[in-house]
Amino acid sequence: MANHKSALKRIRSSESKRLTNRYKHRTTRNAIKKLREMENAEEAQTLLPTVSAMIDKLAKKNIIHNNKAANLKSGLAKHVASL
Repeated sequence: MANHKSALKRIRSSESKRLTNRYKHRTTRNAIKKLREMENAEEAQTLLPTVSAMIDKLAKKNIIHNNKAANLKSGLAKHVASL
């Protein structure tokens, strides 16, 4: 167990950040799955900017790597274009 006040605070803050990051990552992954399962081109076109923004926010907060975000976005754009 931690011996310093600052270490105890770090434990509390890192746990809350971990839970927040986990929630955001899971929500984004569910949105990506939903977009990949879509068959209607118009609905997919309207959902694509929202999902791209979610991916960008994850990359900005260093929850995922920038290159992974770019790969995800390009793959989703290709999928929507092929519909």
